[in-house]
Amino acid sequence: MDFAAQLPTRSVAESRSEMTELILPNDTNTLGNLLGGRLMHFIDLVGAMAAYRHARTHVVTASMDHIDFIAPVHVGDLLILKSSVNRAFNTSMEVGVKVWVENTIAGMYRHVASAYLTFVAVDSQGRRVPVPKLYPETEEEKQHYEDAARRRELRQKELERKRQAKSQDPTADTMRPDGYAKK
Repeated sequence: MDFAAQLPTRSVAESRSEMTELILPNDTNTLGNLLGGRLMHFIDLVGAMAAYRHARTHVVTASMDHIDFIAPVHVGDLLILKSSVNRAFNTSMEVGVKVWVENTIAGMYRHVASAYLTFVAVDSQGRRVPVPKLYPETEEEKQHYEDAARRRELRQKELERKRQAKSQDPTADTMRPDGYAKK
């Protein structure tokens, strides 16, 4: 039985998610700038929200394919993160996240980061489950949809390259990650 065929097709709008965070001293480095890892955490959260809304089941982060840190974020900044599913595959989804800082006094926004993440839909035992197809409606959504397919192809080629390199490395199965030989 093809469970994926029974799932409803969903629009990009149905997955859109937004999160706002006030940047506090605990979120920053000694220069008062938001820690990159903390920003990645926020990106992962808002990305997961979009994936969850689309799949309507548990999701796990498979990868953060690409992230651009465009400008620093400072203590006291209001961080706005927006996400949506760019494309749904069989059991995985690519989610795009854009991050802005809002100057609440001037009412201005500054783009500070962007990222692409892949999430996999799973059941309560952690087994992969099919996700609904995605229907892009606007020209921008259609462009994101096509771009996501190209990025997936590149990810798969890189994964295959790594598998081949590992199979050609005679020490791949005899060495531990710390560089010492396995016993």
